[in-house]
Amino acid sequence: MSRPFPEPPTRILAHLDLDAFFAAVEELESPELREKPLVVGGDPHGRGVVSTANYVARRFGIHSAMSAAEALRRCPQAVFVRPRHALYRQYSRVVWDVVAEIVPRIERTGIDEGYLDLGTVAADFTRARAVASAIQTAVRATTSLTCSLGVGTSKVVCKVASDRRKPGGITVVPPGTEARFLAPLAVRLLPGVGPRAEERLRTAGAGTIGALAALGDADLKALLPGSLGPLLRDRARGIDPRDLELELEPVSVSSEDTFERDVSDRAILHGEVRRLASHVSERLRHSGLSGRTITTKLRYADFSIRTRSTTLPAAVDEADIIGEVACSLLDRGLQDRPGALRLVGVGVSGLSPFRQLTLEEA
Repeated sequence: MSRPFPEPPTRILAHLDLDAFFAAVEELESPELREKPLVVGGDPHGRGVVSTANYVARRFGIHSAMSAAEALRRCPQAVFVRPRHALYRQYSRVVWDVVAEIVPRIERTGIDEGYLDLGTVAADFTRARAVASAIQTAVRATTSLTCSLGVGTSKVVCKVASDRRKPGGITVVPPGTEARFLAPLAVRLLPGVGPRAEERLRTAGAGTIGALAALGDADLKALLPGSLGPLLRDRARGIDPRDLELELEPVSVSSEDTFERDVSDRAILHGEVRRLASHVSERLRHSGLSGRTITTKLRYADFSIRTRSTTLPAAVDEADIIGEVACSLLDRGLQDRPGALRLVGVGVSGLSPFRQLTLEEA
């Protein structure tokens, strides 16, 4: 008697989404904005659009992609700030470095969101919830930012789930419940359903994801011709075989260390930064890489983080240069915000598969 083929193992994925990311960063930089309706992006007196809004502003119906003029009409007292993308990238790098320390397999799909393979660190969905909670705690402790996570067996389910309990929520969809979880939700919430497809489906009485999942072949072909229809119907049923798309090349090389006691002595801090720079240099040379952008990370006693970066004219891998620049960035950070430090870090990004020759090697 032949044995049945074993069932493939159940995937445990998660989608992580930083809550109102741009607005949250602006609130960290300017705490007086936290209780005000804050809109990032767009000139309310011009033709700009909203990049994001904090949750106070969202109570007025303001959302991303809305015209800034409409946002101002809905909330005349809203505070508008221009996006600071370099600053957001700094925070994003810190977040993803923290997440990567917990979950090694990550697909970043944007500056503020990505997919995680929790199956690499969690044996079941009960443990996966605990890992998701640990990620939230680590992100908040390191950056003071909050994130929401959806946990499930496929990307589409995780993506939808991560938006269900914002801000700062975790939604777990156990195996076998995917279609039931998705069914009552509006069809526009299914990734891949654009405005035109939504209008066609709603007009045909398929305004929920469950109704889309139940469509027969003939009705589906009439509403959504081509390959899009079957793809969306599968997703509506929770079927999504896509795996994570991993970055094969490192995007940065970094090293950091936490002090036993908070340190304010500049000489000690400089010594630690130079030591870390030497470690980064060794890793770069071992990998045959060099980089143009040098970043120094500062974590204060209250766990808040500041990073300062600069981009050099040419890529380097030399410890002395990295250390000198990193110390200068440390001084700049402490000038902007004085205080004792709990942690310092040094990183190099903008990597290239070569390095500068030293005078001895030339």
